[in-house]
Amino acid sequence: MNWRNHAVSDEEVLLGKPTIKGTRLSVEHIIGLLAQGWSENELLENYPRLSKTSLQAVFAYLGECMADGLLFSPTRKSA
Repeated sequence: MNWRNHAVSDEEVLLGKPTIKGTRLSVEHIIGLLAQGWSENELLENYPRLSKTSLQAVFAYLGECMADGLLFSPTRKSA
């Protein structure tokens, strides 16, 4: 899955946050809804411009960010 075919970043849209192509839906917003307990079906019903493939692209994007260490926040060890 090449997430770049489905997600873009444009300084003119949501201050450059990654969004799903053809929408103003940010990756951050979609992940937030999933974290709140929304199902894939709820997302697709409420946002008809999304597709299963675009949701897969969100996860592919996050996976790449994690692999690159962009989402890692180390915890401090206590003495």
